[in-house]
Amino acid sequence: MPTDTMQKDKDFRALCDALLLTGDAGELARFLTDLTTPGEREALAERWRVAQLLDAGKSYREISAETGVSTTTITRVARFLAQEPHQGYRLVLDRLKEQSR
Repeated sequence: MPTDTMQKDKDFRALCDALLLTGDAGELARFLTDLTTPGEREALAERWRVAQLLDAGKSYREISAETGVSTTTITRVARFLAQEPHQGYRLVLDRLKEQSR
């Protein structure tokens, strides 16, 4: 019998697979709108904006002043951007840079 953690991992992978089935940004936006609350979408978008601003070299103070995001959130995003093994932010930021060349 799978453990709760194993089931959660399986569910997360199934969600990732579902996200990959969207054909473009418009379809992904439709799916995320159905899947999440407005607050959850705002939080995700906020974290993504913080990651982009950190990557552009902005300071925590500048980001907080520009966005209204707490320094706690900025610190968390910065930690994932720089130290955590997943490197999901870095992967996508680098791909966006490649696209803009």
